[in-house]
Amino acid sequence: MDVAEKPSTLSTDLLTRMNAYWRAANYLSVGQIYLLDNPLLKKPLTLEHIKPRLLGHWGTTPGLNFIYVHMNRVIKEQNLKVIYVAGPGHGGPGIVANTYLEGTYSEVYPTISQTEEGMQKLFKQFSFPGGIPSHVAPETPGSIHEGGELGYSLAHAYGAAFDNPNLIVCCVVGDGEAETGALAASWHSNKFLNPIHDGAVLPILHLNGYKIANPTVLARISQEELENLLHGYGHKPYFVEGDNPERMHQQMATTLDQVIAEIKDIQTQARQNGKMERPLWPMIVLKTPKGWTGPKEVDGQKTEGYWRSHQVPLDDLAAKPEHVLMLEKWLKSYKPEELFDATGRLRAELADLAPQGEHRMSAVPETNGGLVLRDLRLPNFKDYAVNIPAPGSVLAADTYVLGAFLRDVIKLNQDQRNFRLWGPDEVNSNRLNHVFEVTDRIFEGEILKIDDHQAADGRVMEVLSEHLCEGWLEGYLLTGRHGIFTCYEAFIHIIDSMFNQHAKWLKTTKHIPWRRPLASLNYLLSSHVWRQDHNGFSHQDPGFLDYVVNKKAEIIRVYLPPDANTLLSVMDHCLRSRHYINVMVAGKHPAPQWLTMEQAIRHCTAGIGVWEWASTHRGEDPDVVLACAGDVPTLETLAAVMLLRQYMPTLRVRVVNIVDLMTLQSHGEHSHALSDRDFDGLFTKDKPVIFAFHGYPWLIHRLTYRRTNHHNIHVRGYIEEGTTTTPFDMVVMNHLDRYHLVMDVMDRLPQLESKAETVKQAMRDKLIDHQTYTRQYGQDMPEVRNWKWTSA
Repeated sequence: MDVAEKPSTLSTDLLTRMNAYWRAANYLSVGQIYLLDNPLLKKPLTLEHIKPRLLGHWGTTPGLNFIYVHMNRVIKEQNLKVIYVAGPGHGGPGIVANTYLEGTYSEVYPTISQTEEGMQKLFKQFSFPGGIPSHVAPETPGSIHEGGELGYSLAHAYGAAFDNPNLIVCCVVGDGEAETGALAASWHSNKFLNPIHDGAVLPILHLNGYKIANPTVLARISQEELENLLHGYGHKPYFVEGDNPERMHQQMATTLDQVIAEIKDIQTQARQNGKMERPLWPMIVLKTPKGWTGPKEVDGQKTEGYWRSHQVPLDDLAAKPEHVLMLEKWLKSYKPEELFDATGRLRAELADLAPQGEHRMSAVPETNGGLVLRDLRLPNFKDYAVNIPAPGSVLAADTYVLGAFLRDVIKLNQDQRNFRLWGPDEVNSNRLNHVFEVTDRIFEGEILKIDDHQAADGRVMEVLSEHLCEGWLEGYLLTGRHGIFTCYEAFIHIIDSMFNQHAKWLKTTKHIPWRRPLASLNYLLSSHVWRQDHNGFSHQDPGFLDYVVNKKAEIIRVYLPPDANTLLSVMDHCLRSRHYINVMVAGKHPAPQWLTMEQAIRHCTAGIGVWEWASTHRGEDPDVVLACAGDVPTLETLAAVMLLRQYMPTLRVRVVNIVDLMTLQSHGEHSHALSDRDFDGLFTKDKPVIFAFHGYPWLIHRLTYRRTNHHNIHVRGYIEEGTTTTPFDMVVMNHLDRYHLVMDVMDRLPQLESKAETVKQAMRDKLIDHQTYTRQYGQDMPEVRNWKWTSA
C-alpha cells in the first residue's frame, strides 16, 4: 500500500534538522570505516589520516540511519518505548553512530566523549585491533542482535515483544537476509503475537537491491507480487521508495505515523474491547539505493545503487591518491561544519531531536535484559520426588515427572508473565503433558473445537520450526525473561549455528561491565538417541553435546541426569542460574529409578560420584571402574555389574556415575572440573575404566586426555549405527550393551586368564540369542525387557 504524500507531516524546520541529523549519522559512519585521525576534517585529508586496513560495510548503513532518525521522531512525539533490531548487522557503524549521537555511547564508554578527541577515538576503534567489531555487536548499547549471521532478526524481535505490552520492536530486515530460511519462517511469528499481552513488532523490509555481489530476490519481483507475498504472511505492507532525501523524509514520516496509529488501534481494540480477531499487522517496505549518498561511481564503475557499495566503496587508497580526494569530497558532502561545533559536539538544535533518558533506543532497559530480570518463583522441587524404597525398584518416566514441576513453575509465574516453554511441536511427545493442566499453546490463527489446548493466550510456544523456537527464546531471554527449549535430541542440530551465536554473545557480554547477567538458555533434550528405535537412523544423533563443548567453559554446562530425581534437581539449578547455556538430556520412557531425592541432591551437587550401593569393591581398591553418563548407559552399566557379580563374584568393581559432564574436563579448564587428585581418587591412576557414554565416545577422550589414567579409559557410546529396531538392539548395534561391557572388562583384566574367555563366550552367546529372538519376535528378550536391579 502506498501512502499519499503529505508535505505537512514534517515542517520545513523539522525536515531540515532531521536531514541534518541523518547526515551526521552518515558522516560518523563513513568516518568509522575510514578515518584514523582528523575527525572533523579541519586539515586537508591525507593518507596518514586513513586506516591502513579498511574494514566495514557501507551499503546498508545509510538506510539504517534513515530509519533511526525517523523512529526517534515518533518516539519523542508519542512518548513510545521502542527498541531497534538491525537485521543487516554489518551496518554496525550506523547503529554505533546513532548511539553516539544520542549520548548513550559516551555514558557507557566515558573515554569516547562527545568531543573532537572522543570522535577520533570513536573512529579509530571501529574494526581496529583492541577496538570494537564491525557489526551491531554486544558492545553496542541498545543491541540485542548482532546481525553478523543473517536470518534471525525477526524471530529475535518477536521474542522481545512477547509479554512486553508497552514495547514496539522496530526490526529492519535486509533484503539479503530475507532470502534465508529462518527469516522466511519468521514472518509467521505474527500468528503467535497476542495484542492484549504482547508488544508489537514493526518489520521494515529494506530493499536496497543487492547482496555482496548479486541482486536480491525480493527486489527483483514486482511490487504487486511482493505485496501479495507479505499480505499472505499476515501483514499490511506500506511502500516507501525513492532517492531524493527531502521527498523520502516526508514520505517516511507520513507512513510511519500511519503504521504507528494502526498498531495502537489494533492494541486498543484488543485491550479495551476484547477484539481478538487476528489483525493484519502493518509493516514498511523501504526501497532506497544501496550505498545511498555515497560515491556514485568509482574508477568509472557504478557504485551507489549497486553491489560495489556493499563494503568499502573506495579502497586501495595508498596506491590511488585520487581515492583520497574522493573520500574527502564524500565526507565533506555531509557538511560536518554544519553538524558539529568546534569542539566536536553535535549542535544543540540537532541533539534535541533525540529522545531523552530511557526513551533512547540505545538506553531502553530491556535491551540490557539483566536490568529488568526478575527471579522466577519456583516450587520446591523436592515435592515432586519419586519415592525410591530401593535402587531400581520403581519405574518412572523422567520427563513426565519433570512436567509436574514445570506445570507449577508456569502456574507460579502466570502473573509475572516472564516464563515460557518452547518446542517444535514436541511438548507432549517429550512427556511434559502436565503443563497443559494450567496453560495452553498460544495461537492467534483459527482454532477449531477439536484442537487440543490451543488458545489465544498461553505459556507454551509450539511451532514446527526449531529456528523460530530458538530465535523467539533468545529474544525473550535477551530482554530479561526466562524459558526452556525442549526438543528431540537429533533435531536440535537445526539450530547449531544459532546456539553458537548466542554462546558468543554471552561470552562477550560477560566481560562488558555495563551489561547485566541474563537468565540462562536452557535446553531439555529428550526423545534421545537410545530411545529413537521406532523412528530410525534419521532421528538418532547425540552430537549436539560435542558441539556445545567447543564453546567457552565459562558459558556452557552439560548435564546427563540418570533418573527423575536427579533431573528435578538439575532443572531447579538451571532455572536459577544466570548467563549460561545449560544442556540437559533426559529420557521420557518408563525406566528404573535409582536415587532418593536426598541422594540425588548430593549427587548433582558434586556432579559425579561413586555409587557404593552398586559397587562390589567394598572399600578396597577396585580391579576395574565402570563409569556411566546418561540414563540408558547407566542402566546398561548396572546390568553389566550384575552379570559380573554372577560370573566373577570376587571381582572388585567400582561404579562411577557422571551427571555433570564438565567435571571430567581437566582442572583449570572448567570451573566444574575435578582436581587431578579427586579424579584419580575416583578413576584410579592405573586401573582399567570402562566408560558407557550417552554420546559419541571420542568426546570423553577429548575431555579426559590430560588425566593421569586416560590411556586406560575405554569408552563405549554411539558409533553411528542405527535403524528402526528394538531399544536394546540399538545399544547392541553400538556395543554399549551390558554384554559388550562385560566383554570389555574381560579384555582389560589379563589376570583373569582362562576365566575371562569363558565369560566372553557366555556373553557372545547372549548376543546371538538376542539377535535370533528380536528377528523372530520383533521385541527384546524377556530377560532384557523385564530386567531389574538386585543388590548383592
